[in-house]
Amino acid sequence: MSLADLSILELARLLRAGSVSSREIVADALDRIAERDRQIHAFIRVEAEAALGFAGECDAELARGVDRGPLHGIPYALKDIYDVAGLPTTCHSKLRLDAIATADSAVAERLRQGGAVLLGKLATHEFAFGGPSFDLPFPPARNPLDPDRITGGSSSGSAAAVAAGFVRFAPGSCSGGSLRGPAAWCGVVGLKPTYGRVSRRGVFPLAWTLDHCGPIARTVEDAAVALQAMAGHDAADPGSADVPVPDFTAALEAGVKGLRIGVPRHFFRDHAGLSDEASGAIEAAIARLRAADATVADVELPEQRLFAACGRVVMTAEMFSIHQEHLRTRLADYGQATVNRFVLGATVGAADYINAQRLRSKLKAAVDETFQQYDALLTVISLSTAPRFDTAPNASAWGIQANAFNVTGHPAISVPVGLAADGMPLAVQVIGRAFDEATALRIAKHLESCA
Repeated sequence: MSLADLSILELARLLRAGSVSSREIVADALDRIAERDRQIHAFIRVEAEAALGFAGECDAELARGVDRGPLHGIPYALKDIYDVAGLPTTCHSKLRLDAIATADSAVAERLRQGGAVLLGKLATHEFAFGGPSFDLPFPPARNPLDPDRITGGSSSGSAAAVAAGFVRFAPGSCSGGSLRGPAAWCGVVGLKPTYGRVSRRGVFPLAWTLDHCGPIARTVEDAAVALQAMAGHDAADPGSADVPVPDFTAALEAGVKGLRIGVPRHFFRDHAGLSDEASGAIEAAIARLRAADATVADVELPEQRLFAACGRVVMTAEMFSIHQEHLRTRLADYGQATVNRFVLGATVGAADYINAQRLRSKLKAAVDETFQQYDALLTVISLSTAPRFDTAPNASAWGIQANAFNVTGHPAISVPVGLAADGMPLAVQVIGRAFDEATALRIAKHLESCA
């Protein structure tokens, strides 16, 4: 078994036993990146010297009895919308090639304090929205399971880096599915925490009221460990929630007996894009939960198209407000796919935005009411497997059903549950009550163990 096959906690045990060093783990990861990333393009920047240097510091600390926690000495990489002091935060865009960060983002700061070793910056869609595109400064990330297929987005490099075995986890961001979509199509775990659970300070925004930060990871356990280090209140982020952070790993092995899980089957049942295999995957997941003595029943929520329309109006208005000046003065420096989507914001009026926010409150209330009877929800995340680059539809038509829970802010996790006939991953999505990531993780862990 190679180092890349070991979980974060397995690597942590080896580090503390002295069986392996952080420098060895980091060097192994860098070798794999050098060998394979020319085909995957997960990284846009590798910081090999700095990573090896910090890994050496981590080893020296462990030798002195200084232990920063389970991520001490563990390599990771960051989506290139996160600031890291001294490095450019390009957002995969020509407009920001020289935008050098003067301070760490909150997530980079927390992870460094926890001893995690940054290997470099990862590809994204331009400004976490426009892509995958070939008219940008860096190539789009490719799906490691089949490089002719897309990863989904916008945390494309994060999902690719984890699926390729370069790192065990990689923080990404999510405004409408940008963590769970790529994770689903690359066969890894994508966790969008509750809105406000993880600080967005130092992360370039797409849509302020929809943006979430969270981990993509190889396994549910790895995602829980990563979230533990990332989570916490930050007064410098206006959207940050001052709520206690529980132990996200404590109940992972508790099983699902006695849990009540609702399935909004009308979200996906009659969708024209739903493949037989994706339908079969969620039915199999339901059967596994029932076999483990969970109660699973259909529930009625507002129509999925209402969540989608609400999120689309809010995102379009907010992203346009962020980019309005550069769209006026530097339009040609954006990629074409980005321009095509950003300029739509000029058509969204104040009444549209206000009405969308009013609808949003009602949709959130409807989901919260359902959670009075159920501990979690289960639904489809990907209607089909990842498309090929040469046949991929416009991103707005991708078969990813994720933005409903960006609209409501509830925690949601994508977990792989098997492979389709084409060899590509199938996944489902578990949604929890606000700030109850632990229960969603517990259910996801059970489904993962059955896959």
